[in-house]
Amino acid sequence: MDLPEGLDWVRASPTGRAWLAALPTWLTECAERWSLRVGPPFRQAYASLALPAHLPDGTAAVLKLQYPDEESRHEADALTHWDGDAAIRLLAHDPGRRALLLERCQPGTPLHDLPPDRALDVVIGLLPRLWRPAGAPFTPLAQEAAGWIDRMPRAWERAGRPYERRLLDAALDLLTGLASSQGEQVLVNQDLHAGNILAADALAADALAADRGPWLAIDPKPLTGERAFSVVPMVRGPELGHSPAAVRHRLDRLSAELGLDRERVRGWTIGHTLAWSLADDTVFPEKIEVVRWLLDTD
Repeated sequence: MDLPEGLDWVRASPTGRAWLAALPTWLTECAERWSLRVGPPFRQAYASLALPAHLPDGTAAVLKLQYPDEESRHEADALTHWDGDAAIRLLAHDPGRRALLLERCQPGTPLHDLPPDRALDVVIGLLPRLWRPAGAPFTPLAQEAAGWIDRMPRAWERAGRPYERRLLDAALDLLTGLASSQGEQVLVNQDLHAGNILAADALAADALAADRGPWLAIDPKPLTGERAFSVVPMVRGPELGHSPAAVRHRLDRLSAELGLDRERVRGWTIGHTLAWSLADDTVFPEKIEVVRWLLDTD
């Protein structure tokens, strides 16, 4: 199978190699089950295999075969919960194969193609529509944070202490305090960066697309948690600029205009970003930079 380069990392683990071995069969079975015409994979892929597809009536769709990570396990549940409001619509789901059939955004332009402040305008309008009360089956943010707190020191040691101990101590302290003092719990997405919001001027599967677009969220990694956590990926993400000034500007605008506590947003950003700065043997220096900027300049 012609795998996008962004998925090369899956070859490094037994789980990844098993997933790769199953993909051709699952792809064929899903195409037959849903009577799809499937094209070559989208090249921009880092966590799942996604392919353009057409339904029997010609409607454009996307067939997504998820890598079996825990963070995206309830993606289909989140999309069902939102039911197409500010997010892409789920058309069908095969839990056994971790396969999702999704409507396709047209033209699918990523949000980061806009100037940064115009992109933030979109986020400020979109997020309140995604903040819906939710419970099971979604993992609570407090439970997820407990896992980060438990794993981070070991991951730091295993990776050869790739950043200062003070960053680790600060992140652990912040996560501990924030997790136990949250506000109202809503559905939040821990991966809503500017590459996961796409232009949806036309949605062939939905005659009411104009009432839902023109921008929709894709690829959620859902949790239930307080609203302040939901802007973390947008604050730290490099898509709208990677510098101390750009990060602080996003922190300030999103906190102020969405009515969020700036210090809680800052704390969640420090904790979550450091937790995601290590993945097995891979270190993500740009995430560590964000943590330093927020600790040293605020």
